[in-house]
Amino acid sequence: MLTYPEIDPVALSLGPLKVHWYGIMYLIGFVGGWWLGRIRAARPGSGWTAAQIDDIVFYIALGVVLGGRLGYTFFYNMPAFLDNPLTLLRVWEGGMSFHGGLLGVLIALWLFDRKYRHGYWNTVDFIAPFVTIGLGAGRLGNFINAELWGKVTDVPWAMVFPGAGPEPRHPSMLYEFVLEGPLLFAILWWFSSKPRPTLAVSGLFALCYGLFRFLVEFVRMPDAHIGYLAFGWVTMGQVLSLPLIAIGCAFLLIAYRKAGK
Repeated sequence: MLTYPEIDPVALSLGPLKVHWYGIMYLIGFVGGWWLGRIRAARPGSGWTAAQIDDIVFYIALGVVLGGRLGYTFFYNMPAFLDNPLTLLRVWEGGMSFHGGLLGVLIALWLFDRKYRHGYWNTVDFIAPFVTIGLGAGRLGNFINAELWGKVTDVPWAMVFPGAGPEPRHPSMLYEFVLEGPLLFAILWWFSSKPRPTLAVSGLFALCYGLFRFLVEFVRMPDAHIGYLAFGWVTMGQVLSLPLIAIGCAFLLIAYRKAGK
């Protein structure tokens, strides 16, 4: 069994102002995505400018924060919202959803493309590899916060998490960090390094993320106020990931069918 490295979730305190590691992870995601976007935009024939990369990061940040918060509230915390709609604004209490953030980003990219006219799905394809930086960083933030822990296990790398009882558990947030961060980035960066038909990169992102998330949910505890939805093992995360897997497969099929014509 490994020892959980208890880290203060507050990275820096300046009087009443507290800077949390989780917020820093979001910043790392946005800055890392911006940096990689600048690298790709600088390639000859990319069709993108540095100024456009600066602008799209702003759009994405709005989509992630607003969509992530709305998604968490409507997918995972609807009873609390119906009881008190102001819970939507209590961001300091935590609660962000990847699936809601994804919808928020897709809407933000639509607004961005209305201005720059790259073609909506070309824009989504271009930005998909960079999103993984934020996904991976966010999972490290979950680990620091000792939240979203896994099921009880006896694997050698199990950890006892604060607030989760005395039993050792899967460090599921680290599994997600590896799968959604470095591994997904490597797959998409390699895949998108050569010209691909429109929708292909977006499809691969949706397929891989949905599959990775679906699998990790088997060893991750469901949200306590939701529990399992069916059969004693189906979670909300799996239900929301199945459409991503289906959409990813459909996008790849459509992309290469069109390319083959």
